[in-house]
Amino acid sequence: MHLRLASDAHHSAPITQGKSGHDYGGFFREAVSRLHGERRYRVFADIERVAGRFPQANWRRPDGSTREITVWCSNDYLGMGQHPEVVGAMTETARRCGVGAGGTRNIAGNTSPLVDLERELADLHGKEAGLVFTSGYVSNQAGISTIAKLIPNCLILSDAFNHNSMIEGVRHSGCEKRIFRHNDLAHLEELLVEAGDRPKLIVFESVYSMDGDVAPIGKICDLADRYGAMTYLDEVHAVGLYGERGAGIAERDGVMHRIDVIEGTLAKGFGCVGGYITGSAAVLDAVRSFAAGFIFTTALPPAVAAAARASVRYLKRSKVEREAHQRQATQTKAALEAAGLPVLHTETHIVPVMVGDAELCKAAADHLLECHGIYIQPINYPTVPRGTERLRITPSPFHDAAQIERLTAALAKTWDALGIPRTGSAFGVAAE
Repeated sequence: MHLRLASDAHHSAPITQGKSGHDYGGFFREAVSRLHGERRYRVFADIERVAGRFPQANWRRPDGSTREITVWCSNDYLGMGQHPEVVGAMTETARRCGVGAGGTRNIAGNTSPLVDLERELADLHGKEAGLVFTSGYVSNQAGISTIAKLIPNCLILSDAFNHNSMIEGVRHSGCEKRIFRHNDLAHLEELLVEAGDRPKLIVFESVYSMDGDVAPIGKICDLADRYGAMTYLDEVHAVGLYGERGAGIAERDGVMHRIDVIEGTLAKGFGCVGGYITGSAAVLDAVRSFAAGFIFTTALPPAVAAAARASVRYLKRSKVEREAHQRQATQTKAALEAAGLPVLHTETHIVPVMVGDAELCKAAADHLLECHGIYIQPINYPTVPRGTERLRITPSPFHDAAQIERLTAALAKTWDALGIPRTGSAFGVAAE
């Protein structure tokens, strides 16, 4: 597949050799060619979500025709992106405030919806303050790097399967780091002992998004207390979905008060866009004052902030969506396992179906979309290690029994059509 820029009609000349003789365009073509050769070049389907009909969507084929499909890989886990209270808050605020924030908060100041959202998030996690960023990626990258930089001689201890945004935060901090084996408490303690009395920051996730496993948060807090470490927890794939008010796994497990900094997103369980951190007023004031990823970027628009606040407020009081979400995820796992499909056992809402080959994984996704009207994006390296390629299925409260039945039949037919063994329950390796 070749991409064509929208401006090609006016700027059709390719990047080519300059006066120095360097073929600059060739560097980029070669890089993309390598992806094709490794069978991991990513093609994005042209999909239009339809409010009020989630998880149904419209897929525009390459020939321009349109087909209705069922989406089975959305991170809008609860369908809150279409909830009437959320949509209403956004449209009403856009009419009142317009569509843009007007600049960075350092230049344009705060907007009331953004201030209200931060207070709502601080309350959600039982912290003194909240700070909103433009995405969950930025909140991790800016939050971790700034916090660690401001701690003299800080050693960062990072779980081996942390998300790329956390890895980049660690890297940008410039601090010394140690990687502990995934969810391995003994290895973490060994590294804490080796670190001695120096300041330490443990960064980890609650739900790991590719394997769907959960961190032993309370036991990590025990080690942090014993060896004098600060804790930073990513609850991106858990906020809205777990806990009495949707604050995440730490709330569910009764250990939220023991975590120093809790990071989350507004783009998954809450169905909007943006990221945030919550913690003590001192920590968040320091991040606000020193984080380049906060200082030098335009703030979230007021309408987006209002929509996110409406979603957070709603899910604090409603358990219906969370209960239905867990019920449908359980039913999906049971149906796929009964069909002998290689489902990776998880204790969460994430349902990985293992393929183990990049080309077959892409072929399976294409077959499902073209032959069955089911959209599941293939997950290949570098999101997961080579040899653990998979389809990552995310049931929602809106996937009913009939859709689960159709998904199961479609996967079974796809596996048989492509000659992929239906080996039953699978094992895998989590995301890098």
